[in-house]
Amino acid sequence: MESGKVMLGILGGLAAGALLGVLFAPAKGSKTRKKILKKGKDYSDSLKHNIEEVYKDGITKYDGLLSDGKEKIAERDV
Repeated sequence: MESGKVMLGILGGLAAGALLGVLFAPAKGSKTRKKILKKGKDYSDSLKHNIEEVYKDGITKYDGLLSDGKEKIAERDV
């Protein structure tokens, strides 16, 4: 789970940096808003993908632990 926290921190930093960069760039307000929306969607999609990967990893680890636990219980019952 630590890698998930690191990934979220990195994505949060990237999003904040991109937002500040777009806000301070010399462009018309409408263009700036469009850029912010596009960057926000890009980061949102990336974050969603990363969360799905962390979730899948967690499920895989949980299934492995559950299987190991069942095996140990079965061995103890013999």
